[in-house]
Amino acid sequence: MTTLKPAKGHLLIAEPSITGDLSFNRSVVLLADHTESGSIGFILNKVLDFTLQDLIPDIKGNFRVYNGGPVEQDNLYFIHKVPDLIPDSIEIAAGIYWGGNFEVVKGLINEDLITENEIKFFLGYSGWDCEQLNEELNAHTWVVTENKDHKDILNRKPRTFWKDKMMQLGGSYVIWSNAPENPSYN
Repeated sequence: MTTLKPAKGHLLIAEPSITGDLSFNRSVVLLADHTESGSIGFILNKVLDFTLQDLIPDIKGNFRVYNGGPVEQDNLYFIHKVPDLIPDSIEIAAGIYWGGNFEVVKGLINEDLITENEIKFFLGYSGWDCEQLNEELNAHTWVVTENKDHKDILNRKPRTFWKDKMMQLGGSYVIWSNAPENPSYN
């Protein structure tokens, strides 16, 4: 299958052959940045077992927190689709933004002015140096696709997101969409 070149705003979909990698097995990653010096992304479908309030007790919302990737897992990151409410946001692509003023975000959450459909939080991120991602693409670790979900990417069900992407890819990927996560369970 021919895939696109990686670019800011594109998705990396883990090939079914990635097994045993807790971070990237069956993951869908949004590339937040891609330059000659490297790439940064966030895993969109790996929910952690705690909420934002567990991490920051003075926040009154029970927003889910996702595993963004294996890099800097002690740091909190966020993407959103409300740059008019969050100053200093950086556009990724197609109406999806990264970061911004976190104190404003806390206030928006505490005043019920922002919902989980508008913002997603991550511990850590996924990162690749300048040649690492190309090497992984050449090894058929990822399929690169456009983010056709645009702003609705924040509303996708994490549990079925990878499977849905396999179905959209079609061909032999359809078979993998129903395979067990651990092949030894087959």
